[in-house]
Amino acid sequence: MKKGIALILMLTGAITSQNLFAQSEATVQFLLITPGARATGMGEAFVSIADDATATYWNPAGLAFQKQRQISVMHSNWLPQLASDLFYDYVTYIQQIEGLGTFGASVTYLNLGEQAITSENSPIPTGTFVSSEFAISTSFGTMLTESSGIGLQLKYIRSNLAPELNNTSQKGDGSANAFAFDIGYLYKDLLFDRLNFGINIANMGPKVTYIDKAQADPLPTNLRVGLSYKVLDDEFNRLSLAVEFDKLLVRRYQDENDETKSDPFYKAIYSSLFDEDMNTELKRVIANIGAEYWYGDMIAMRTGFHHDDIGKVRYLTFGAGLKYASLFIDAAYISPLEEGHPLADTIQFSLAFNF
Repeated sequence: MKKGIALILMLTGAITSQNLFAQSEATVQFLLITPGARATGMGEAFVSIADDATATYWNPAGLAFQKQRQISVMHSNWLPQLASDLFYDYVTYIQQIEGLGTFGASVTYLNLGEQAITSENSPIPTGTFVSSEFAISTSFGTMLTESSGIGLQLKYIRSNLAPELNNTSQKGDGSANAFAFDIGYLYKDLLFDRLNFGINIANMGPKVTYIDKAQADPLPTNLRVGLSYKVLDDEFNRLSLAVEFDKLLVRRYQDENDETKSDPFYKAIYSSLFDEDMNTELKRVIANIGAEYWYGDMIAMRTGFHHDDIGKVRYLTFGAGLKYASLFIDAAYISPLEEGHPLADTIQFSLAFNF
């Protein structure tokens, strides 16, 4: 498929939590695409659950409570209504080290497809290139008390948007390297049995430079806070409900020279919460709710709802899961309420295996 660099910028600058129309406030926003068909089927309300290998993304503190060795992989054709050659993959592995905690490693990859190279004076393509982004992460979770755990994740990020283009006035290329870290906390049986609380701040780190430091963009530092409650938990029936609230902790502003600036991540964690009136700040919070039902520890059914007021995106999610021995097979479907949304017909598949 022949697409232009403008499409790359639109894709990378507009995807926020599976939302093509959210405000472009940060770069490498592929880090906000949520992995795991199980979590997607639950409306992406998973920070307070995080009880499988995808805890490496949702909340590394969830690793503290896991004893198994598990590998999980996910594939999804990304934004199928927009282009046919975009896809997203996520692979993660976790293993407990007795007496220390549980370690994890993961790889995130987003393929943005083939792009056409054109000059400033002619629309005729002179060649093509492939755009992609990936992150390699390591994580660790350990218990603080019998009911609480803490987790940390470190990640290396590589963004390959475009090669060096000598036939344009643009200097440098569309590639960048970055480093970031996440920190999470999970508390089980909060206030009463079967009520869990989770919080995760992800993608904290220095700004990303593509061309020069004056044009550096912030990472998509993101806050997730949620609660989950297991309504039923008997031999044949388990039903869990979850709610989660997400907010991008990035602050951009115009300086005295009318130039766009952004706060460093350690300042934006605070300033992004109070730089606008309370009504606007609340609108910037993304709400997710979800439910998961298991019958006999073999078959699962899931549903959820995602609401982003600022991004003007609302979608329902549906999912199903099957467990056979140590194998988990999950699928999820995203159904936007807005007609013609690029996320329409997005399907995710995940496989996980304990060994």
